[in-house]
Amino acid sequence: MKITGIRFVRIKGTWDYDGPLGEDRSASPLGLYPELAPARRTWPIPHVEGGSPYPLQAIYVLVDTDEGASGLYGNIPADEARIIATQLARIVIGENPHAVQRIWDKLYRSAVTGRKGPTMQAISKLDLALWDLKGKLLGAPVYELLGGPTRDRIPAYASMLGYSAEPERASERSREMVAQGYTAIKWFFRYGAGDGPEGLRRNLALVRAVREAVGPDVEIMFDAWKSWDVPYALRMIELAAPHRPCWFEEPVMPDMVRDYAEIRRRAAGRVLIAGGEHEYTRWGMRALLEAGAVDLLQPDPSWAGGISEMVKICALASAHQVPVYPHHGGLASAHLIASQSPTLCPRQEWILQAGRRDNHLLRHKIEPVDGHFALPPGPGLGLELDESAIESREEIVFS
Repeated sequence: MKITGIRFVRIKGTWDYDGPLGEDRSASPLGLYPELAPARRTWPIPHVEGGSPYPLQAIYVLVDTDEGASGLYGNIPADEARIIATQLARIVIGENPHAVQRIWDKLYRSAVTGRKGPTMQAISKLDLALWDLKGKLLGAPVYELLGGPTRDRIPAYASMLGYSAEPERASERSREMVAQGYTAIKWFFRYGAGDGPEGLRRNLALVRAVREAVGPDVEIMFDAWKSWDVPYALRMIELAAPHRPCWFEEPVMPDMVRDYAEIRRRAAGRVLIAGGEHEYTRWGMRALLEAGAVDLLQPDPSWAGGISEMVKICALASAHQVPVYPHHGGLASAHLIASQSPTLCPRQEWILQAGRRDNHLLRHKIEPVDGHFALPPGPGLGLELDESAIESREEIVFS
């Protein structure tokens, strides 16, 4: 059996959604330059005047074989799809589709200047399509191929990206999440180091409001999105500690490993330090672990190297006794987490707005019920397009 081709399809549909989108922006490293800071939050989903219906389009990659089976993965940004088509496809075509480790190694060796960023993200998406194909060929879900399942369902934490961080609204929505069964909630700070003492006070008001809303037993986490420096982070930790946040995420830029380590050392016993979302491969994660920079890792399966690399990252993290909370990842994260020890991968992130959007064009929706994910359907990743939601489809060629 051989891989005979790689194709791309663009699908379009309409999302009947009337909830809040792009309510506010969070902290950003560009906040130091007011002329570059976005005036309004535009991700994970841009605000659309007039609300629903919301137009959707998505690109998916298909990996075809000479026996008719195809692996599927998406949504893929157009620039990454172009990298797959123009740089990576030639390496994959003709390969045995079962030999995913061999293919990953060849892709990595071909991308010396693409070890991080869009090229590695493209490799990740292609790897996920290959795992989907392998599961379909063997008639099993990916988590079984990886040695799972280790549990019947996966605890989720609600990630409030795209919602207003104004304390009163955050309080209300935090209570809504607890009512839906979530026992852990993550909010995104609105202010960074460039916003001065007033921004710090407003960030603290968010922490206080969320803790008061959810009570003492719900874990609360906060994402700084790379927008602080060491003094700012330490001051936030000092002020927020009485409210018992579980972790502060990405306090500084990803390459500032020594700053991460300094913050973590001085935060010990008060708050955990999380990072790794914007790092890549086992080698990037090893640098964080060996420096003692993080209390928990957050690599994204669709960025950090795919399932093939995430398994290695998990093994590396387990040797350092550092848990892994994959960044979002949808079905890919669910399969990985379901194959790992609950102590190594305790929870799965659910970004409410982005997750619901991505679900709309899929046949099998992945969304927590009573604060937990069901195990994904198989075989493969369980990723199938919902033909009833697709309004148009076209194969696209990149050159």
